[in-house]
Amino acid sequence: MSTSRTVDRAFETALYDTADHALDTAASLLAADPGADAELDRRGEEFVATAWRRGWQPADLVRIVRRELDDVHLRLVARLIRAQAPHDRPRGPRWAAQLDAVPEGSAAPRADRFSHATAVLELYRLLLRLPTLEPLETGGAEGNGRRTPREARPESRALARIRALLAKAEATGYPEEAEALSAKAQELMARHSVDEALLSAHAPAPDTPGACRIGIEAPYEQAKAVLLDAVADANHCRAVWNEALGFSTVVGFESDLEAVELLHTSLLVQAEAAMTKAEAVQRAGGRKRTKTFRQSFLAAYAHRAGARLRAAAEAATAEAGGAGDVDLLPVLASREVAVTDRLERMFPETTTTRLRGAGDAAGWTEGTRAADDAEVGRRRPLR
Repeated sequence: MSTSRTVDRAFETALYDTADHALDTAASLLAADPGADAELDRRGEEFVATAWRRGWQPADLVRIVRRELDDVHLRLVARLIRAQAPHDRPRGPRWAAQLDAVPEGSAAPRADRFSHATAVLELYRLLLRLPTLEPLETGGAEGNGRRTPREARPESRALARIRALLAKAEATGYPEEAEALSAKAQELMARHSVDEALLSAHAPAPDTPGACRIGIEAPYEQAKAVLLDAVADANHCRAVWNEALGFSTVVGFESDLEAVELLHTSLLVQAEAAMTKAEAVQRAGGRKRTKTFRQSFLAAYAHRAGARLRAAAEAATAEAGGAGDVDLLPVLASREVAVTDRLERMFPETTTTRLRGAGDAAGWTEGTRAADDAEVGRRRPLR
């Protein structure tokens, strides 16, 4: 029997039948034919390429495998992604950064042939059943290999300073200082966004909105998605949460997307640190740690932080507009229309979700207090 036929038979047995006995039978076929290994790997690379055609990206694939399967499957998919990459077309800097972030695929010793074949088939079952996602590529520079503006220049000084501010916010043990540093970062983000908008408005070929996906990890996914939505809104972006697949798609201009990714990650770190402290106080007072307390805390934190981020962004934008000769309103309105148009083309139908499990009064109070610990408003401009 040819090795190709062995793989065909194994796939016919296991990939279209979810029963355990079918998986065992197929794994036995593959384990008995060492010559089938190369063909099995080649088919895996084809599954990865098919996932790209269905709108998935490297970070998405890593995230769904980590969410649905185990470490052994994560190592396998990482190896397949890296093996397939040289045969793929150029897809731009964001894709390249995701490839660089793919974990090493050969960290663990290989198991016995039957166990290895079982893990491979489990992974391929998942890859085969991946749904089609909304494509993030627009068919422009990201899709045809031409250099994009972000690829052609190094990270701006503004973004570097934003990263530094947020790193300090995450490292400090004082909530007031963390919130103040985050507020400064948001103000700098707003001014950076205005600068980028003005540059684009006067460019021969103005930028168009892009999109990225940001993972929303368990637990308390709803509250985390609300926080991301608030951060996106404060930075001229729009977010749509896919609860079933564990991510939100954020639509906006590239510089704003970078700001959203940075700030959302940092605020999650800060919120979880503040929540841990609040829980310690609750336990000291004789109250047990509860899921509803944490859900309510994060929901309140997201709500309050979002309001303060928007206020900081609006103040910084007004300040930037008042200091220049150009009327910002038409420029920003045009970009908002472009973002909304891209969002509606990607997601013609969306629904709203009611936040569940946020009925703990103490959790809500503590979450609001954590987001209120510092001023998030007008500050002296950073020089």
